[in-house]
Amino acid sequence: MSLRSPGWLLLLLPLAALIAAYVLTQRRRSRYAVRFTNLDLLDKVAPNRPGRRRHVPAAAFCAMLALLVVGFARPTAEVQVPRERATIVVAFDVSASMEATDVEPTRFAAAQQAALAFVDRLPERFNAGLVPFSGSATVAVPPTTDREVLRSAIRRLTTGAGTAIGDAVVAARDAVRALDERAGTEPPPAHIVLLSDGSNTTGRSVESAAREAAADRIPVSTIAYGTEDGTITLPSGDSVPVPVDGPALAGLASTTGGDFHEAATGEELQAVYEDIGSSVGHRTEEREIWQWFVAAGLLTALLAAATSLLWFSRLP
Repeated sequence: MSLRSPGWLLLLLPLAALIAAYVLTQRRRSRYAVRFTNLDLLDKVAPNRPGRRRHVPAAAFCAMLALLVVGFARPTAEVQVPRERATIVVAFDVSASMEATDVEPTRFAAAQQAALAFVDRLPERFNAGLVPFSGSATVAVPPTTDREVLRSAIRRLTTGAGTAIGDAVVAARDAVRALDERAGTEPPPAHIVLLSDGSNTTGRSVESAAREAAADRIPVSTIAYGTEDGTITLPSGDSVPVPVDGPALAGLASTTGGDFHEAATGEELQAVYEDIGSSVGHRTEEREIWQWFVAAGLLTALLAAATSLLWFSRLP
């Protein structure tokens, strides 16, 4: 919490002096209290002594003043605010290397399940799209709030030859640009989440695609998925290694202002998606919360008045 007008806190100094004077007065009163030797007479004169509760109204009154002073200082707090017109495009690598079994049951099957879970966790009003890519990239689902369309498209994905990471970034960026009639002049807050397990082998270079996304201020968060030991078996029966190219994906994320993640298991991929979803779904804003302090001060004032009337039949 921070304060926009901290100068108002100087008013706490007179309050501190008031509290000190109250404490001093109570001590003097105790020191010079009249001592009765006849206890029966004392019970008749003051049968119901308030004891410590006599301090409650005074304490509540001082707390009210303190809360109101802090309210005048205009306290602020950071809050998570949902993004309006927020758009997330999932770029999904469907190259043949995704059939590697270093992730059970395969990289592809585990990634499908993680993507489905990611989509399910997105706020309902978020626009979400899908760009699968192998030798080329296509917009399978333009950004939409219809989650069932997106889920069906993810389930229907199949693998193919080649890995066009650069083309996938550009296709996802174009999908954001075509979101609605306002997208041309008022681009929506957008984020591309790209999952891949290999190197760019065809199409546009990753570097040029990254520059285009950065120019449109669209962060690309990348996920390097799989392990260094991944292999696939060709129709000829030969085994071909398909290691993950982490540095290229890290560079793409860095250039566009996104985050780079690595996942070697289906569980790790789920965790990465959850982390990305929580970070891109909201923005942090500082908002004034003085009204909470004023409301608390008024409730405390009511407490002071109620206890004083109940116990002493007078207002503090």
